[in-house]
Amino acid sequence: MASRPVSALGSEFEMLSGLLARMGVRTLGDLAALPAPAVLGRFGSEGAAAHRLARGQDERPLAARTPPPDLAVTAELDPPAERVDTAAFVAKSLADQLQERLVTLGLVCTMVAIEAETEHGEQLVRRWRHEGALTAAALAERARWQLDGWLTSEMRPSGGLTLLRLTPEEVRPDDGRQLGFWGGASAADTRAARALSRVQGMLGPDAVLTAVLAGGRSPAEQVRLVPWGDERVATVDAHLHRSRARRTERGAAGEVPPWPGRLAGPAPAVVHQPPRPAEVCDGAGQPVGVSGRGVISAAPAWLAIAGGRPMGVTAWAGPWPIEERWWDAGGRRRAWLQLLIDEGDAYLVAREAGQWWVEATYG
Repeated sequence: MASRPVSALGSEFEMLSGLLARMGVRTLGDLAALPAPAVLGRFGSEGAAAHRLARGQDERPLAARTPPPDLAVTAELDPPAERVDTAAFVAKSLADQLQERLVTLGLVCTMVAIEAETEHGEQLVRRWRHEGALTAAALAERARWQLDGWLTSEMRPSGGLTLLRLTPEEVRPDDGRQLGFWGGASAADTRAARALSRVQGMLGPDAVLTAVLAGGRSPAEQVRLVPWGDERVATVDAHLHRSRARRTERGAAGEVPPWPGRLAGPAPAVVHQPPRPAEVCDGAGQPVGVSGRGVISAAPAWLAIAGGRPMGVTAWAGPWPIEERWWDAGGRRRAWLQLLIDEGDAYLVAREAGQWWVEATYG
């Protein structure tokens, strides 16, 4: 193509081709021989595009990258394994192989997928997460727990296991772990963590839950439950406050930003899930209401919970009206009251859709 005239560049470069020919650059070879910076400086982006075309270069350079290493380890079981100890022996060998690969690359695994296939084509998968790093012993231990849960439960597979695979789904550089000044976790904490993981292996990941802080206005919304072993990072409820969620999604663990309209402390001792129905009445026995402007109809005189006996109210605070997501059909309007009962107990009650509910108990 070097001997072809510059007009071969096409109609989109017609004016540029005429200019180049008048300047003595008559062939594609002549154009390709020019230095790229000089062509860009003289003819701009159009000249640079024509220069790349004359040289046979792509419009965009190749975005090459090194593919990540394949860290998964797999073993086929022949004959199929129906006993836990047989499959666990193979799993321990896989754990050692996986740990050796990770150490060679300077990595540690924080989440691993344990996969199994049966002779009848059934596929079983369970993911295990660790807050620190999964050692070879920890990998083998969790694999054994999971195999025990699969092969001894009522929902056990219909055939023996023919394949086992350990796939590290989350890895990070092995930069060590800084323990506390007085050492790491206590022996009791370690035993408790192993016991909870064992229960998960038998009953499933959602059988053991732990609480983490979350965004929200009511006490029930300020805590969410996550499976044991998953990342325990304080978050805000994105569906209620998306912009704030984006700003704090990667914030420090345990930090929850101020939440507009959030109920002030102290936090209640018990949060009722679901809330318990209640009656709040004034001195004349009439139900207490809250207007759309947040004005209470009368001072609360007594409280009855779930049809129980009336309890006298000695002090109260509120109401605090809350209107959430008023722009769509899923919005909520409610008002909170704090009631101190003559017996010494205190309750957080909320009125929503004409009904009072006990959401939490203090003390």
